[in-house]
Amino acid sequence: MNKINTVNLITQIWPAPAKLNLFLHILGQREDGYHFLQSVIQFIDLCDQLQFTARKDSDIQRENSNSDISQENDLSIRAAKLIQKTCAIKQGINIKLKKVIPIGAGLGGGSSNAATTLLALNQIWKCGLKLDELEKLGTLLGADVPVFIRGVASWVEGTGELLKPIKLSEPWHVVVFPNVHLDTKQMFADPNLTRNCTPIKIRDFTQQRTRNVFEPIARSQQPEVERAFQWLDQYSPARLTGSGSALFTACASQQQAKDIAASCPQEWIAYVAKGLNRSPVYSICEYNQV
Repeated sequence: MNKINTVNLITQIWPAPAKLNLFLHILGQREDGYHFLQSVIQFIDLCDQLQFTARKDSDIQRENSNSDISQENDLSIRAAKLIQKTCAIKQGINIKLKKVIPIGAGLGGGSSNAATTLLALNQIWKCGLKLDELEKLGTLLGADVPVFIRGVASWVEGTGELLKPIKLSEPWHVVVFPNVHLDTKQMFADPNLTRNCTPIKIRDFTQQRTRNVFEPIARSQQPEVERAFQWLDQYSPARLTGSGSALFTACASQQQAKDIAASCPQEWIAYVAKGLNRSPVYSICEYNQV
């Protein structure tokens, strides 16, 4: 049985940050249903929190979670079982999840939970997997998992696995969750989704010749998303992240973001969040990103 650092297991809280898609284009679709895409992903300091506690048996269980997701569908549990099986680990683990990132918002909370779990258990169980090996495991759990494992703001292509680091400004944002949940699979299956975008270069992104192809669908399907766009656009141009339903806008300062968030209608949730080019999970990882 692998030696376990029980002190770290009990005391360390592992962050799982949300992400923003600064744009999202779909270039085509594979026969297996996966989509080829282009995007830029940056993290924000809105984070779920995970804590890992060793078990005397080999079971993997979630404990004291405030998440509405069933344990069977919890990506952190699935990630733990995957790395346990891959590395033939006999040690079990309890995972305590404090959910902060809203579900069905396009902020990548589930994928981030999976990535943090893989990174944490690789370290806790001393599996010795390299980042590219963890990323390959991550692709089995979801298209966004690899970028959370890599942990740097990235130009994203392929089905989400082709990552190129990109240096971005790190502005303060207002992120608005209009209290509606959009199902990613249903959004990707929508017949009105644009799937034939022309590939672009990074210079097109820097010159703002981009969009999120899910935005018109989200706005037409959910009146609250449309209302939230109209409200946030009063202050600064709003953009959808992922397949929605959350939208965001960059601000000139933290104070401006706070002022906008303070005026958010009560039926929605507004977050003030800092853009991050490096995932906060790497503040406690024991190895370097490559």
